[in-house]
Formats: sequence, C-alpha cells, structure tokens
Amino acid sequence: MNYRVEKDLIGERNVPADALYGIHTVRAMENFSVSGLRLDPVFIKSMGLVKKACLFANSELGYIREPKSSFIFQALDDLIANKLDSHIVADALQGGAGTSTNMNVNEVIANRALEIAGRQKGDYEFIHPLRDINMHQSTNDVYPTAMKVAAMILLNEAEYAIAELQNQLQLKEKEFSHVIKVSRTELQDAVPTTLGRLFSAYSDAVSRDRWRIFKCRERLRVINLGGTMIGTGISAPRDYIFMVADKLRDITGLNLSRAENLIDATQNHDAFVEVSGIMKAYAATIRKIATDLRILSCGPKTGMGEIVLQPLQAGSSIMPGKVNPVIPEMIEQCAVKIFANDFIIAETASRGELELNAFLPLMCHALMESFNLIIKTAKIFNEKCIQTIQANEDVCRLNVINSFGMLTGLVPKLGYETVQNIASHCAKTGEAPVDVIVKRDIMTRDEIQRYLTPENFNKLGFNPDETGDAGNVDNT
Repeated sequence: MNYRVEKDLIGERNVPADALYGIHTVRAMENFSVSGLRLDPVFIKSMGLVKKACLFANSELGYIREPKSSFIFQALDDLIANKLDSHIVADALQGGAGTSTNMNVNEVIANRALEIAGRQKGDYEFIHPLRDINMHQSTNDVYPTAMKVAAMILLNEAEYAIAELQNQLQLKEKEFSHVIKVSRTELQDAVPTTLGRLFSAYSDAVSRDRWRIFKCRERLRVINLGGTMIGTGISAPRDYIFMVADKLRDITGLNLSRAENLIDATQNHDAFVEVSGIMKAYAATIRKIATDLRILSCGPKTGMGEIVLQPLQAGSSIMPGKVNPVIPEMIEQCAVKIFANDFIIAETASRGELELNAFLPLMCHALMESFNLIIKTAKIFNEKCIQTIQANEDVCRLNVINSFGMLTGLVPKLGYETVQNIASHCAKTGEAPVDVIVKRDIMTRDEIQRYLTPENFNKLGFNPDETGDAGNVDNT
C-alpha cells in the first residue's frame, strides 16, 4: 500500500495515499477502535450542512475566496449526499467530546476538495482541514449543532411514520367496531367490549405520542453555532457569529435559532434528555400494544386466539407448523433498547462538567439510534402487523357467551343480586351463564342476543329507560 506522510503536534504518521481522511483520523482509529459503531448517515449529512453554513458565512464575509470556496462547496455537497460516508471512519464512541469526528469530517472535506481542484491529497498548503474547513468553528459548537439538525431531520420522518401507524389503528378501530369480545383486567375476564374500542385506545395513545414528538421541534431548534469554544465566540469575528445560524436555517429549511446564551447552550444538553423522554413514552406505548397483540393472538388453539396475525416465517426448527408473533416480539425488544438509550442520554447529559460535556459522542449515538428505531418500528409495525390483523369473530363471541364478564353487562337490566346469584351458580356447576339465564326464564336467548350487541357496548353508559327497575339497584 502506498502512503503519504502527514504531521500534527504529536509527530508524523503514514496515511494511506488514497484515503480522504488524514493524520487526526488515523490517530482516532488507533486510539478508539473499541465498538465498531459507525456514525449515523443523517448525522454525517448534518455535519456537512453545518460546515456548509459556515462556509457560506465565511465566503460572504470574504474570509474564504474563490476558487478555493468553490472546491470546498463541491466537496461539501458530496458529503451531504452521503457519498463520502465510507471515509468517515472514526469510532462513534470516542474521547474528546467529538473532536475526532469533527477532524475526520474536516480532513475528508479538505481532501475531496483537493481532488476536485486537481491537487494531491494532503496538499494542505492549498486547502487545510483546520485553517479552511474548520474556520471560525470549534467542535464545541459544530458537534451539538449537527446533533440538533440530525434530530430535527429524523423528527420529521418519525412524525410521518407515527402518523401512518395512527391512521392504520383508526382504520382497524372502524373495521372491528362490530366485534364483541371480553375485556380483561389483571389478565382475568372482565366486561364485554368491542375489539374496535380496544384499537381506539391504541390509536389515541399513539396520537398523543405523535403530538409530543411534533412539539420536540421547539426543544431542538435552539443551536449554539457561532459560540466556538465553550460558547464565548472566541476566535470568530462578530459578524460571522450573527450570520452563521441564519445561513444554516436557510440551507436546511429548519426553523433554527441561535441561542441567546451560547455558554448555556454549549454546556447543557437537557433538551436532548427531554426529547429522549418523549421517545421513551412512545416506546412504552408501542410495547404495550405489542404485548397485547401477542396475548390476544396466543394459542391459537389453546390460548385466546381472538385475533390472527399474519404468518411471516416458520417459528420453530423442531415443531412443524408453529408460527410466532415475530413482529410484536421485535417491537418489544426495540422498545427496551429505546428505554436503555434514554438512560444513556440522561446519564451522559448529567455527566458534563463545568463548561463542556465530553460525553456527547455516546449521547449522539444513543439519540440517533432511538430516532431510527422509532421510524423503522412504526413502519414495520404498521405494514407487517397492524394492517394485516384479522379478528377471529367466532372465538370472540364464544368467549363473551361463556364468560362471567357478560353477566356484568346485564347488571343494569337484571340487578346486582340476580347476576351475582347466577355467577355463583355457574362457578359451582360449570354451566354457561347464558344457559342458566334461559333455564331460569329470566331472559330468552333472543333477548340476550339483542342485548349483547356492539351498539350497547360501544356507547357510553346505559339508558335508564331501557333497564327497568333493576337498573336502580345499588351496585356498590
């Protein structure tokens, strides 16, 4: 392999001749080959967008001129298009508050710009990673700003995916509105309801998560770009500081705003903690839904079997015909990962000391991972599970007829004592409640069937005019 020699304050290193990265990245690879985790492509894109905003400001103010700026702009467009991701090789978990990532990006942009200019890689006298690409910047302001840009980009995708999931749950609510089933509390039979009402609860819960995630924009839009080292703006001209955040807003189309207190915005990252907590709330919602679907579909012959999930793959290497609820199982595991990432984000935010947080790389990785899990789980849950759920109507209705829960639905009509007597009798004899009611001439089967309708269980409460005197019984 051919090499070029590059120098830094520590000494010299051989760099592969065709590599777009340079000596700072080589040292990062030597020091931080720990996790094998790569930077998220959206974060790399966001670093490029931040660097482009800085270049716009520096070009407009005359600090970088043509033709150099043109070469750098072209290189930045390649980075933003994720064409250079293979050259961003620093481990996602690194010391230095993200300095290795910033330098990796600076070196790749510089060497790609040198290529475009027809120069040799490493010809830093013409285009330099620090003097040119990192002009008027610090890792302290570039890295957290890129985190917020990436989070806002992913936020848009997350909101769309969750909206699609919510819409599908609403469709299932309508589709299953006529399916009477037994509800369960503490995994024991309770009162009759409809499968549609169950899905209405899922839909409303996801709707709240969608609204919370939408509101995250307000927490993420405030950036510290221009603050350079610790938020002082040291080493950056004042006109650049007041311009660069506007440039970033223009090129991203995101409603970004420079923080009034750049010192605060540089050292404190509670906004990410709040956003992560909202993602955790969504994860709790979909985990609960996934758990319910596993329970409702269990069996299917010896369990509840009230819904049927689409078979997607063989479920066992030894039991022919077994099919598992693999999508809900995957959803639950992803939710747990989001819970774990929320702990990581809170922990790393709290571990910042004095004017800087050295642990942003771990926070960034956890944040990007949670956003991607939310986007992908919403799409997969929607397309491979929710859309294809079927109701096993015969099983649902049979469970209602045979459960004590249906008796509770008759309390307004028959009175508490009568229903309690029937329930006690059924518990002793094993008879079905319907059979006992008919045998005692309390109601006919037709009357029971007319009472056990979706309309009765979809409405809120009962009409006293329809219950007779028994509806006035004290049920306490």
